[in-house]
Amino acid sequence: MNLSSTQLYLRLLKYVSPYWRIFALSLLGMIIVASTEPLVPALMKPMLDGTFVHKDQAMMRLVPWIILLIFLVRGIATFVGTLAISWVGNKLVMDLREEMFRKLLCLPTAYYDENATGSLLSKLTYDVTQVTNAATVVVTISVRDSIVMVGLLGWLFYLNWKLTLLTLLMAPVIAFIISTISKRMRLSSRDSQNAMGDMTQVIEESVSAHKVVKLFGGQQYERNRFHEQANWVRRHAMKQASASAANVPIVQMVAAVALAVVVYLATLQSNADEVTVGGFVSFIMAMLMLTAPLKRLTGVSEYLQRGLAAAESVFALLDTLGESDPGKVEIGRVQGELHFNNVQFSYTPDARPVLKNIQLAVRAGENVAFVGASGSGKTTLANLVPRFYTATEGDIFLDGHNLTELTLASLRANIALVSQEVVLFNDTLSANIAYGQMRVVSEAEIIAAATAAHAMEFIREWPEGLKTLVGERGVKLSGGQRQRIAIARAILKNAPVLILDEATSALDSESERHVQAALEGLMRGRTTLVIAHRLSTIEKADRIVVLQKGEIIETGTHSELLGLCGVYAQLHSIQFAVSKNSIP
Repeated sequence: MNLSSTQLYLRLLKYVSPYWRIFALSLLGMIIVASTEPLVPALMKPMLDGTFVHKDQAMMRLVPWIILLIFLVRGIATFVGTLAISWVGNKLVMDLREEMFRKLLCLPTAYYDENATGSLLSKLTYDVTQVTNAATVVVTISVRDSIVMVGLLGWLFYLNWKLTLLTLLMAPVIAFIISTISKRMRLSSRDSQNAMGDMTQVIEESVSAHKVVKLFGGQQYERNRFHEQANWVRRHAMKQASASAANVPIVQMVAAVALAVVVYLATLQSNADEVTVGGFVSFIMAMLMLTAPLKRLTGVSEYLQRGLAAAESVFALLDTLGESDPGKVEIGRVQGELHFNNVQFSYTPDARPVLKNIQLAVRAGENVAFVGASGSGKTTLANLVPRFYTATEGDIFLDGHNLTELTLASLRANIALVSQEVVLFNDTLSANIAYGQMRVVSEAEIIAAATAAHAMEFIREWPEGLKTLVGERGVKLSGGQRQRIAIARAILKNAPVLILDEATSALDSESERHVQAALEGLMRGRTTLVIAHRLSTIEKADRIVVLQKGEIIETGTHSELLGLCGVYAQLHSIQFAVSKNSIP
């Protein structure tokens, strides 16, 4: 959805509206500051004419006190206005970041497949800060300096309306310059934000894959990638800087031409005794004071265009549709009976189907294993159950309820997942085990789950036990230890449906023995969908389903499938031969 600059700005201001009282206080401070600005040149006329020309003693004593009073009021108003607008700006950034983060938590899996992590991080860290100036600073500068200019122009009209009208002839020229440069800055700001996202992506990838980078000598390659992206950020920043740098001096030059003409004409009037010394100095001073607000008003375009370009990026994320959740049925604890009815799935409408004609019934409490070559659709099929993706055609039923009829929350409350890529958070072991529980979990429950997962065996060896911090992505734990923490998490959730996605494929024999024992305890009494490459881990499954190119081609027990001498038997013989040859 493309919004005009006005629509973008009005939408942005809606985020300021909850804090309108503080915002109004900042505006009041700015208005007071702006109102006192024309008083300074206005004092010049009575001060010069009254003190230096007419020798007015009362005026000579009064003017210094008036000057002190003006700057005292300006100082207090400036402090209050600046502090208030900073508060509003920081609240705006926090509110936008929280709303963006909430949106990220409910976006569909397909969105993460298509968008780089670095780009999303850049939106939350960089783009949102650019929005602040557009929503707050631009308003205050516009209000304050507009009032200053109106006040100064009013005084100039009072002193000499003919010369003042002459200065206003420059307004259309200045407006054209600002409009032209603003368009260039908007484009360069948009490009700069995209480049920042690309640079953040390089950083994220290099940091997360630092072991691969070191082992394969990829430092120079990564340095070159980063240099290229950082250079793009620099180039786009220089385009913005050049436009910004050109904006102010060009406008000031136009204003200087007007000022020079006015000064010349004012001196002619002075020679003809049409203006007093005080009036002349006051007029020139007011003219000179016009350049500062004019400079700020022309420079505000830079903040505005950056902010609007950033607002496009922020609102594009906020306007992205979250996960489809049309279901109305709040299902309780299920038995775990699953039925796939002619299910088909494609990741995109024009892509070839990843799954075709899946017809499968899984009894409650049954242990069903899915095997097949890489790319056969095993993980995709499992991902349809918690509705990470929705079937393109066909239906999936859980205890007789179509998955699309169930709310996502109630559906996923009945499913636990243990995968090869274990997700641990940089928190304590106990927090990771109890992660996401919608109830108060006692330490005894956590210990019981960890014990059942064979995790307490190594947790007791840590000085801080369950309070041990696991590090980013569980870096302080071994692969087997991470798997057992994930199993403990699933045990504590106690869901009736369990998905095991390559849960033991990357483990050594000792770790696999512990994890397999924990998994056997976890699977007991649950409907379990097991995805495995190593056929030795699923020989005890109640049923084995063989997939090939997205279709089910064989089903049966381990012994039944070996007797068929089909694809499963072939896969088994290959793996058996490999494992036999690997024994020294």
